[in-house]
Amino acid sequence: MAGRIRQADVDEVKSRTNIADVIGERVALKPAGVGSLKGLCPFHDERSPSFNVRPQVGFYHCFGCGESGDVYSFLRAIDHVTFTEAVEMLAGRIGFSLHYEEGGGPAPETAGRARLYAANAAAAEFYREQLGTAGADLGRRFLGERGFDAGAAAHFGVGYAPQGWQSLADALIAQKFTRDELISAGLVSQGKRGVYDRFRGRLVWPIRDVTGQVIGFGARRLFDDDNGPKYLNTPETIIYKKAQVLYGLDLAKRDVSREHRVVVVEGYTDVMACHLAGVTTAVATCGTAFGADHISVLRRVMGDDTTAGEVIFTFDPDAAGQKAALRAFADEKRFAAQTYVAVAPGGLDPCDLRLQRGDGAVRALMDAKAPMFEFVIDQRLAAFDLASVEGRAGGLRAAAPIVAEIRDPALRPGYTRVLARRLGLDLPEVERAVERAARSTSAGQDPASRRPANGPAAQAASDADGSPVLERTTIATLPRTKDAALERDALMGFLQFGHRLDIALFEQAVALPFRTAALDAVRQTLVGADTTRPGWSADAVTAVREPYRSLAAELLTSPFPARDDAHAVNSTIDLAHNLVLRSLDREKTELLGAIQRVSADSEEGRIVRLRLRELDVARQRLIEA
Repeated sequence: MAGRIRQADVDEVKSRTNIADVIGERVALKPAGVGSLKGLCPFHDERSPSFNVRPQVGFYHCFGCGESGDVYSFLRAIDHVTFTEAVEMLAGRIGFSLHYEEGGGPAPETAGRARLYAANAAAAEFYREQLGTAGADLGRRFLGERGFDAGAAAHFGVGYAPQGWQSLADALIAQKFTRDELISAGLVSQGKRGVYDRFRGRLVWPIRDVTGQVIGFGARRLFDDDNGPKYLNTPETIIYKKAQVLYGLDLAKRDVSREHRVVVVEGYTDVMACHLAGVTTAVATCGTAFGADHISVLRRVMGDDTTAGEVIFTFDPDAAGQKAALRAFADEKRFAAQTYVAVAPGGLDPCDLRLQRGDGAVRALMDAKAPMFEFVIDQRLAAFDLASVEGRAGGLRAAAPIVAEIRDPALRPGYTRVLARRLGLDLPEVERAVERAARSTSAGQDPASRRPANGPAAQAASDADGSPVLERTTIATLPRTKDAALERDALMGFLQFGHRLDIALFEQAVALPFRTAALDAVRQTLVGADTTRPGWSADAVTAVREPYRSLAAELLTSPFPARDDAHAVNSTIDLAHNLVLRSLDREKTELLGAIQRVSADSEEGRIVRLRLRELDVARQRLIEA
């Protein structure tokens, strides 16, 4: 029976893992204050980044949708894995050997994600080795004829699937993988007489997720007697979702994030050609059209929060390519970056262009890009005879909505003039048509789509039984008082830098009741906290009762108002002193009122005067400190 992972190991793996490295593989993170990073939230669509990460405390929080947690929570949410699988994934990442209680071992992985990743990795190595065999001669020639040598094939992990029915199956079963695991991974298919290899007699490209793990394959037909499709991909599995995967993103992500630029091409060889030509931000879809999920992935990797970025699509000039361009345009508004289209002369794709005209021609293609709006306007107008009055009127009706959809107010007038020139019409007439189209688009918009996007944690509604759901408390909704400001900043410092404070001062400060109820609920979880234990502050946030947990997450992840780390610690110490001073002053005020009500010569009066002197001494020591 499988045992539970020892808690000490769970804590150790978390303490050795930099949460920014794990999240940074999926989200472009930028500095956002002392010890804080920020990026576009992977859990909801947003224009400007509200997803904050604090590597020092191992915690993330989105100020837009309210999602928060530690590195295990992130993996569970983003990769849909169990807690145990998340721990095992990170342990494998850092080479840590886990121990299980009750004498057990890891949970059975017969159909688990870890085994599917392992099976795909083993298959990729098998295919890679097969490319060097005599049977792969046709595959090597295919690559060579397209300008790819052995070094290029190795860089992209290209391999060859032998023509035999069970070559891969036999090799992996010999490595202790089961038939069920190979079926679940999409590497073999089930027939009447048993399993057989899904890819046979084909050139094979490993498809990796953004972290570099092999999750599937794309395979190109080589032999004339192969009656299958030209390209065959891994079927949908629990780790391979073609609508969310972009080929080459694992290689391109660093440059995509740095340059805020991505080039979307149509095939595996086009990605190879672009990268080898120096266009290292090229990616491609895997057997499916470019869609909304692909956009979400790219926006997070790009850090797509300004119009300074670039997304360049390359399309074939044929009907299918034009259809793909219009489909991409339908989703264009999801990008904050500017979108462009690059069409090579003669209808060449990047692979053929590189082969015929060299690397420089591929780079020049990207430099000669045309704005997506201009490209789509031309596509719409191509359906009309602009030499006739009727054709120009039809073209105006078809193209005006495109100009009306331009978000940037600085660009719309320019494209209005472009459309007027294309049609040969007076500018005022085209301007009126664009304004009518803009009003029509606004009036026809679904009211729900105009509401601000909020995550589930931000909803204030009613349960099914009609009982009200407590509204989420945030930093923005706190009272604007001097006491609330002191308590807010102090909690922010305690959660973020409490492990750097003198333990006696920390314990003294968090033991004092707060005057703001929401902040006091957060303070209570810090009483008795072991600040020397890794992850203590994230655990404290998790322990805060609702509806104040999201507030605690904001306090933990908000940028602390300080110039640098050292100043942040000193400021937190000052805030702790101020809390203690406030408590001393409050007690002194109460005692000064009490001394008026007792006899100066009484024992009670003597005790009050003694306590007042003690308070003055304690206050002076704090001020001097």
